[in-house]
Order: sequence, then C-alpha cells, then structure tokens
Amino acid sequence: MPRKPVTWYIATPADGVIAMSREAGTPVDLAANVGQVIDHPQPCTNLWFDESRFSYFRMVKRVGEALEDTGIWPVTWPVRLWSVKPLGETGNWSPRYYPYRLLSHQIRVLEEVDAYLALGPRGRDVLTVVQQEIPEHAARWAADWDAGPEGMRTRTWNWEQRGGPGWGSGQWAESLAMAVSHNRRESAAQTWVEYLARGAVDQALADTDASMMARCYAYGRATGHAVAAQHQNRFEPYVLDALRGVGLDALAART
Repeated sequence: MPRKPVTWYIATPADGVIAMSREAGTPVDLAANVGQVIDHPQPCTNLWFDESRFSYFRMVKRVGEALEDTGIWPVTWPVRLWSVKPLGETGNWSPRYYPYRLLSHQIRVLEEVDAYLALGPRGRDVLTVVQQEIPEHAARWAADWDAGPEGMRTRTWNWEQRGGPGWGSGQWAESLAMAVSHNRRESAAQTWVEYLARGAVDQALADTDASMMARCYAYGRATGHAVAAQHQNRFEPYVLDALRGVGLDALAART
C-alpha cells in the first residue's frame, strides 16, 4: 500500500509574512506566493547553521507543532497556516530529536489551510473556549478569589493535590495532558492554547480591580478549560473535570 504523501506546514502571522523573515529584514510573503516557488533570500552557507535570525525555511509535518519556533510574538490569534513543499536539498537539526521538522532553502507554497488545526484536532473547540467561554467566566473566577482569598487558597490546594470524588487532582490531570500533547506532537499547540487562554483573561479583567492572586487563579482556571477542550476526545470526564476545576465551582457556589 503506497504511503500517504507527507504534508509540511509553516505558520505565519495574519499578514502571511514569515515572522523571522521580517525580523531579518528580508520579508517572505507566503500569502502573495500561493502556487509559486520561493527561494530563500539569504540562505545559510553552512548547512544548517543559524547564521542569521532567518537562515532557512523551517517546516513541520506534525501540524500540532506548527506554532513552535515561528518567531510570532506576542502569542496572538488569528494566525495563518500554509501547506508547503520543500524543494532542493533538505536537512534537520537532529533527526533523533526533531523527526517532525525539515529545513530547506527553497519551497513551493501549495495552499492555505485552516489555522485552527495548529491547536490540535479540536482546535475549533479550543477557540470557542478562548473567545467565548473564558471571557464569560473570568470575572466570576476572580471575584470568587477576592471574596475569600484564604478559603479559596485552601480549596485550590485541595483541588491541585487531592481532587474529588468524581475527578482527579489538578496537578495530575495537567501532567497527563502535557504528556499526551508531547506524545501526540502537540506540545506547541498546548503552549499556544495556554497563552491564548491567559490572554483572554487579561482582556476580560483589564478594566476590573481584581487582585494579582485573583488573576493568577483565573489564569489557572482558563488554561484548564482550554486544555480540556484540546483533549476533549481523549480523556474521560474524570480527567476533563479535573482540568476544568469543576469542584472549585461547586465549593465556591456553596460559600
């Protein structure tokens, strides 16, 4: 049975320009070159050394790692995702540690693909949580903390360390999610999911007088909800509820 062709991906900011190429002063616009071959404007002479900020094209075949090492900062959304074909000589920093990555000095831009795929197979659900659910809940999470910091500190410790009758401990669930993301080659996806979740909290609490500790608590709740969405089809409720901290909501409602 013939192997399925490998698809290679490059992520860019919303304007379609490779972020590192812009920083190097040699902007490469993928959006303007769909279907075209692009030669690297200033390729490294020693393969594959970083002789500048942008010495070669970097691409990945595991879409969940497409947001790794892109130069896109701060983490924001939307981004754009491109399917490309490497041409000419290719290389890799280390096939052992980066088997999903490829480097080249020439590419063909095949097409733009749905950017949410870079956040994992449930990327659409992740964005729903980040863009809709977290803004709805962030103020309440912060208010719960500021209404009784000592009590919430105790409850949070119990959730992190002990869990509850219908869910595991928060730390255990977080470590499990991280391990699964690593095994599924979605570490970059989870990193971005967490950054986007914290960014949504910052926006929701921008005009409030929430304390710093309340914001930190809201960050934890937000990232847990977003990561649970990323792994929605992989974990049972025992894990997902631990990530979401459902026990914390139940305790806060009784006080």
